[in-house]
Amino acid sequence: MFILPKKVTIIEVGPRDGLQNEKRQVDTGDKLAFIDRLQQAGIDEMELTSFVSPKWVPQMSDAKEIVAQTNQVGRQFVLAPNEKGSQLALEAGAKSIAVFVGVSDSFNQKNINRPTKDAVLALEPVIKNLKLQNIFVRACISTAFYCPYEGKINSKDVQSLCGDFVSMGVDELSVADTIGRANPLECYELFMLLKETFSDVLLTAHFHDTRKMALANIFASLQAGINRFDTSAGGLGGCPFAPGATGNVATEDVVHMLDTLGIQTGVDIKKVCEAVDLIAPHVSRPIDSGMYRLYKNGQL
Repeated sequence: MFILPKKVTIIEVGPRDGLQNEKRQVDTGDKLAFIDRLQQAGIDEMELTSFVSPKWVPQMSDAKEIVAQTNQVGRQFVLAPNEKGSQLALEAGAKSIAVFVGVSDSFNQKNINRPTKDAVLALEPVIKNLKLQNIFVRACISTAFYCPYEGKINSKDVQSLCGDFVSMGVDELSVADTIGRANPLECYELFMLLKETFSDVLLTAHFHDTRKMALANIFASLQAGINRFDTSAGGLGGCPFAPGATGNVATEDVVHMLDTLGIQTGVDIKKVCEAVDLIAPHVSRPIDSGMYRLYKNGQL
């Protein structure tokens, strides 16, 4: 008989992962209103923005303003892909920084123009410098299950990459099904392996809902002992470097499922839907999460 956790932490990634691939530029004020409403919904951990080159991700060009004007309650992450990005994040006042690398060499070549081994080596001095400054560091592990170029990923390779980051002193591992191809058994087995190997590090699961398997994968991960999940209000998002990757699993749908299981999140679904209402006119893709549809129909 499995035992589900009594409480789960939701890490909202909509403001960063959800908006980064939007071709239509979202006004800084609208982003801030979105973030504020999500905080009002009870979300204490959130990815706000990323310090990346505006040439490659123009949507994140206002990162400094976002950090400066966001109410710093709980843990607010910013993404920084390299030393320059981390320095800009620190100068902006960020206290929690996320770095990222894929398990797959092909994915990393497409994303950051270097193979996995080189990407990890480049991040080591960055992470060590951040830890010397008492910064909370999250390592985002992309393509942990499948790669759009290489297919299925060996779980031992995921374990090895996670081990590299743990040895550098990261505080958290966010392990992602980047293209939304994983199934519940694969999720259960990988997260059981990682829980057994890295018992002293926060483990977070990150699912995309490409094949509508995300909720099932979250349930399987709960059974493996995972109690932290990245989600995106309205199901916004998608990786620009992973062909076929659709949006993240919707925050409101995940919270609803956890509520029905008697698992506490501290998140108000209706207020999350109000946040989605604020951002919906500014994004190109229609919002089609189940709970948001109920909200719009007056049934929530």
